[in-house]
Amino acid sequence: MAFRPRRTALYMPGSNARALEKARSIDVDVLLLDLEDSVAPDKKDEAREQVADAVMSGGFGYREVVVRMNGMDTQWGEADLETIIKAKPDAVLVPKVGSAEDVYVIGRKLNDAGAEQDLKIWAMMETPGAMLRAAEIAGATMEYHGRRLSCFVMGTNDLAKESRARMVPGRAPMMPWLMQCLAAARAYDLDILDGVYNNFSDLEGFVAECEQGAEMGMDGKTVIHPKQAADCNRIFSPDEAEIEWSREVITAFDAPENLSKNVMTINGKMVERLHADMARRVVQIAEAITKRDEQ
Repeated sequence: MAFRPRRTALYMPGSNARALEKARSIDVDVLLLDLEDSVAPDKKDEAREQVADAVMSGGFGYREVVVRMNGMDTQWGEADLETIIKAKPDAVLVPKVGSAEDVYVIGRKLNDAGAEQDLKIWAMMETPGAMLRAAEIAGATMEYHGRRLSCFVMGTNDLAKESRARMVPGRAPMMPWLMQCLAAARAYDLDILDGVYNNFSDLEGFVAECEQGAEMGMDGKTVIHPKQAADCNRIFSPDEAEIEWSREVITAFDAPENLSKNVMTINGKMVERLHADMARRVVQIAEAITKRDEQ
């Protein structure tokens, strides 16, 4: 499909073969198969092989499959990337990206290995340096390696650790960084996924944070437990009223007699042509979700 929903992205530890098998049946848009934080050092090689086997075996249906590698500055990074290139997931998630050069390094290696252009780069935004250089990193999508960079993933746990900011309800200490990364992503036409909510037993708190992320303009949220998926999918999906209103706005602006108009009144509301553009995206999202669910 031209547009892929990324409402819910579930981290799955690459060292857990049972979890990798279960991933094929969980109702999420994205699976983040992890070789990094969730895998102990003595399990890295085993996890790499299991993830590669799982990706190459397929069976994930509509789910976008992304593999998070270890950093290139670690003893596992090079082998991870080589294996990912052979396995051909939808994207490689690069941890602790701190500059555009970190993206370029991965892009050059993918090109040198002959990786197809549809193997994308996703960047973990989880360090103070990344916050300071968010626009520079997002701009790496314009480099010579063909717009491989396609998504930011907020790593709020690592960011809290390295900045010493506290993770509190409402996330006030995090908001400037979250919005800065969102603005950088939008400036370069990237998707951006919100960080995880650690207490997966606190569904009320999780729902509140999902709603906050959706209000901010995030495309979706990373999650750590399947029980978080249903609420996340719902909150990051347009509801029926929003879809109906969007179709009404599109129909009005597309009418032959209104093609030259930039402002109209629809059901007592002043609506600008920019709202029609926003409405088209809502309908595009809704149609993509419907198509996904029919697969």
